[in-house]
Amino acid sequence: MLRSAAITQGFQRSPNRAMLRAVGFGDDDFNKPIIGIANGYSTITPCNLGLNELALRAIAAAKAAGAMPQMFGTITVSDGISMGTEGMKYSLVSREVIADSIETACNGESMDGVLAVGGCDKNMPGAMLAIARMNIPAIFVYGGTIKPGKLGGCDLTVVSAFEAVGQFAAGTIDNDQLTAVEKNACPGAGSCGGMFTANTMSSSIEAMGLSLPGSSTMAAEDPEKADSAARSAEVLVEAIAANIRPLDLLTREAFENAISVIMAVGGSTNAVLHLLAIARTAGVPLTIDDFETIRQRVPVICDLKPSGRYVTTDLHAAGGIPQVMKLLLDAGLLHGDCRTIENKTLKESLAAIPSVPRPDQDVIRPLSNPLYAKGHLAVLKGNLATEGSVAKISGVKNPQVTGPARVFESEETCLAAILEGQIQAGDVLVIRYEGPVGGPGMREMLSPTSAIIGQGLGDKVALITDGRFSGGTYGMVVGHVAPEAAVGGTIALVQEGDSITVDAHQLLIQLNVDDAELARRRAVWSAPTPRYTTGVLGKYARLVSSSSLGAVTDQP
Repeated sequence: MLRSAAITQGFQRSPNRAMLRAVGFGDDDFNKPIIGIANGYSTITPCNLGLNELALRAIAAAKAAGAMPQMFGTITVSDGISMGTEGMKYSLVSREVIADSIETACNGESMDGVLAVGGCDKNMPGAMLAIARMNIPAIFVYGGTIKPGKLGGCDLTVVSAFEAVGQFAAGTIDNDQLTAVEKNACPGAGSCGGMFTANTMSSSIEAMGLSLPGSSTMAAEDPEKADSAARSAEVLVEAIAANIRPLDLLTREAFENAISVIMAVGGSTNAVLHLLAIARTAGVPLTIDDFETIRQRVPVICDLKPSGRYVTTDLHAAGGIPQVMKLLLDAGLLHGDCRTIENKTLKESLAAIPSVPRPDQDVIRPLSNPLYAKGHLAVLKGNLATEGSVAKISGVKNPQVTGPARVFESEETCLAAILEGQIQAGDVLVIRYEGPVGGPGMREMLSPTSAIIGQGLGDKVALITDGRFSGGTYGMVVGHVAPEAAVGGTIALVQEGDSITVDAHQLLIQLNVDDAELARRRAVWSAPTPRYTTGVLGKYARLVSSSSLGAVTDQP
């Protein structure tokens, strides 16, 4: 029996039915599946601006398919707006709030399935965490990517605006040019347009079979996006009837498929954090080292921003994630027997996709001619990160550097030093106490990394942090350093001028200080006073795990 029907027909039958009649149930509706429509609509960010239309299309389609959809809201934090501010500390925290709110609403009302509609970066992993926890039939509907901004014949993304700040500080553009970039970078609704975190996570969900084929790269404002939302609702009703549950789909092999796709498209470092968290919630054994194993065998075949030339709408026009997956499948780099929410195998879903990319495009390359022979997300370890760290090495001419440490206790102090011209070629910037506990919230460092690029230092300095990076970041940057500074990780012991080696070839991140000296420093180190002790940030800091485990807050 359906969960909702058990409630409406059980001991509490009359009161329950009375409440449901007030929201539109008639006599014939009580045996229909109740579907939660988790709507992340918000006017605070272009990423979520178009979600309400998608939710309404899904509701209409679900009703027509014989279900009783019930809409409820969940939150979002715009990374692009909060970037570089104290508000960015709430970004990763919002992933947990989203997961908790969807779980609470669906389980509290005994819903039979859930269709989650999300746009900004944490919407996707937040919904997936809830989906994995509840294990009721579920599907994710991505709000869609933004179309590129245009200026002087060039495509712009939100990252263009951040880099323009660095160019302005370096004197390479004037105020009028800076303003022009700002006014043209984001032309309408949709999530950040490159293969940044939102598009990376939507691609990974499609790869795992929890969203419809081709849906992860559609533009937010195109009619096919709303049509896909309607079809998603129909598929969910079918999945409820067939009792297809998320944990049937979220297998170890499905996660390996997602990682392979992320490597192939040149996706965000944040995918490591989020997939580890989702896998942990789903009870799937997955570690940070698995990303390195898969990186060694999967090349980067998509030429996408931030380090490449094209935006996600170009990828969609070239065949999207289905085309990428078909190439990987034919090469033996995907598990074709994994099942999808449509009750098909991945191999069946991709049967009609061509085995070679179209010759009239160069967004997707054949595996015989990749951009990079190996994946771009390298897992580095060493005395600076015994649990691991993540480097995004696409577009980096020489992914190895040894240089003097320039130590900063926060993102703001580092950014100020960059904009004031205090950073020299060969420096290794260290931003610490920005981890899950220390931040708290593991802020993204797009402002300093974009300023480095804007000042022409992208290939000349390295930056390491126990915080995160935006999916729009590129250059010699290493994030997710674990253990983090706030819990006594070696990054807390670095002193100004210490020699640090970052070597992606050797998968090494090393503080070149002898063990005796490190022991002396550790003996006098003490944990800093928490920046927040109450409210959601205080709660998060007390509960959150290491980034090497996905920074989850519901660990046993």
